[in-house]
Amino acid sequence: MKAVLASHNKKKMAEMQAILSQLGVEVLSQADVGVDLEPEETGTTFEENARIKARAVMQATGLPAIADDSGLVVDALNGEPGVYSARYGGPDLDDTGRWQLLLKNMEGQTNRACKFVSVICCAFPDGSEVMARGECPGVVAQGPSGAGGFGYDPVFYLPEWGKTMAQLTPEEKNGISHRGRALRRFQEEWEKTRNGTDQ
Repeated sequence: MKAVLASHNKKKMAEMQAILSQLGVEVLSQADVGVDLEPEETGTTFEENARIKARAVMQATGLPAIADDSGLVVDALNGEPGVYSARYGGPDLDDTGRWQLLLKNMEGQTNRACKFVSVICCAFPDGSEVMARGECPGVVAQGPSGAGGFGYDPVFYLPEWGKTMAQLTPEEKNGISHRGRALRRFQEEWEKTRNGTDQ
């Protein structure tokens, strides 16, 4: 199956390709199909935003479209940055600026529990969809470590690994990450839905 990824994030594209290729899905970029969309994320949940992006790209291309909406949920910050993780602190901040702001807002906090959340939605031209959610628990580190990954990975500490997400190899990360878990659930749901449709 060919599907278009509703994202311009090259690192996210690489992660999705690495995992979805194992499921027999050929992931195309928007550029591959001559589309350049940036749907406005007006939802208040990861599920709503993933659906908005997947449907917009599916309608524009006529192909199945896969969207991922993900973010960091921090207990001590009442769930922030949540669905606003990629826009935390405003449009002038890059990834480094956002995790620096997070660390500043966490100063003095003893409860540093957090989780990465990923919701993946695939919208099909026949109107059906498949959605799956994955979560990865961790704690907000005191400072950054590691050069891998992207986003908040350098300050997302995994106690059982003794490392941040940014210190894992891509294979290790895909094995435990919120996106990896969501994609594996997505595979299960996709197979059930598509098999049911074919019968």
